[in-house]
Amino acid sequence: MEYTEQLLSLRDKAMKRAAVGFAEAERIAFITAERVLNAFQAERVRAGYLQGSTGYGYDDQGRDALDRVYARALEAEDALVRPHIISGTHALTIGLFAILRPGDIMLSVTGKPYDTLDNVIGIQPGGDGSLMDFGVKYDQVDFLSGGKIDFDGIAAKVRLGVRMVYIQKSKGYQDRPTLSAEQIGEICRLVKKIDPNVCVMVDNCYGEFTEEHEPTYYGVDLMAGSLIKNPGGGIAKIGGYLAGKAWAIEKCAQRTTMPGVGRESGATLNTLQDFYQGFFLAPHTVLQAKKVAIFASALFEEMGYRVDPLCDGFRGDIIQTVVCGRPEGLIAFCKGIQAGAPVDSYVTPEPWAMPGYTDPVIMAAGSFVGGASIELSADGPMRDPYIAFFQGGLTFETGIIGILRAAEEMLKL
Repeated sequence: MEYTEQLLSLRDKAMKRAAVGFAEAERIAFITAERVLNAFQAERVRAGYLQGSTGYGYDDQGRDALDRVYARALEAEDALVRPHIISGTHALTIGLFAILRPGDIMLSVTGKPYDTLDNVIGIQPGGDGSLMDFGVKYDQVDFLSGGKIDFDGIAAKVRLGVRMVYIQKSKGYQDRPTLSAEQIGEICRLVKKIDPNVCVMVDNCYGEFTEEHEPTYYGVDLMAGSLIKNPGGGIAKIGGYLAGKAWAIEKCAQRTTMPGVGRESGATLNTLQDFYQGFFLAPHTVLQAKKVAIFASALFEEMGYRVDPLCDGFRGDIIQTVVCGRPEGLIAFCKGIQAGAPVDSYVTPEPWAMPGYTDPVIMAAGSFVGGASIELSADGPMRDPYIAFFQGGLTFETGIIGILRAAEEMLKL
């Protein structure tokens, strides 16, 4: 495909500006890749573990070893990795219902959680079986101006008595900075100093392997994520995980299947080879996605758009935002990303009322695995200021092509 001289000039400038960010992303990838490799070796992963199980799934050694590999690599006491977990929201739901009981208070300290949890919590009516339906109360602490954590507000709420402090690492659909694992650790230390019995839970979706350490390294009790995002490495076709303290994972295991059975059952069928191989590739795949995001940040800033993070800024997840400013801009961005995808590139994305979201959402995702946001994808709610949330890219080269096609569509406006 031929690009205009204007776009090629912008590309070259963006590549130069992105060099510092590329180097930092590569440094982190070496650290996380070694930790994953060490976990495989420490658990003596062997070919027989890749076969999976059927029926009840009793004595599935590959499943049990995968849990231990995840725990080691994610710097947790224990982990639960299952194909039966259909999404990141499902993994989070398991964790919430595993810990919270009628009368408990769930305190979100990073503002309102991601839109798909509205019905799970009960913020939006109509979610039969929500936490609120079972008598769990919800409260939240919003960010201060500039996306700063309100530590005083958190402390005041915790002193009143809560069962869970909930943290969303990634920005989700909010126009605020992604938290670092170290910032999450700071919140955790504050909460535990006030009340050691409060469970600190983290939505780690999009954040795995983006930093030297995971939130569990800093003491959080429980975190969760999806295998069709970072930890699946672009290979896993379904699944989710929970990782954290052993007591919390035990409760999650009982909730995932049933009390009295827990993690002892649950067939893995033909998923284990994908799960192992995807997790092994995850640090490298995350590196590809981060480099694509760094380039996108540099390019669209050159074009005059507000972006977050900046190309040389901190990255605690794989998400890059571009503030399009108007609906036509967001639609054009997603149209270009779709045109750069390997699957369904001929499709034109349109906004629609997607289940679980409060506003119409436009999504571009020509992926090999349906909805896999570790692959080249972009989306955003159709609300002011019309922010494009871009993430993924299995390879740096094809990711750059997708970004250039998005830029080309934007230049037409």
